[in-house]
Amino acid sequence: MFWEKPMRRFHISLAVADLAASIRDYSRRLGQAPTAVVPGKYAMWRTAQLNFSINEMPQRAGQLRHLGFEDETAGDFSSERDVNGIEWELFSPAAQDAKIPEVYGTAGRG
Repeated sequence: MFWEKPMRRFHISLAVADLAASIRDYSRRLGQAPTAVVPGKYAMWRTAQLNFSINEMPQRAGQLRHLGFEDETAGDFSSERDVNGIEWELFSPAAQDAKIPEVYGTAGRG
């Protein structure tokens, strides 16, 4: 039945100039604090429909990093590029939660 389908969230990742200022702005826009924060590097929000992450990369501020889906039935991370060269990731919430400290260091709650 349709209500038994696993949760699937659209994922978007952006580069930002200032992580702290961006956390304040996007928390207001999304109506909640981030799910995970690695100070000076990374923040991620999980809403009912969206998995949204930002990385402090001043030289690329405002640019799309990648798109994808968080899917409860997905295994580890997978990544591929579409016909336009955009990177698409597929991952489970657990895989992302494990990857954050591996890539960015210790994460705290928002």
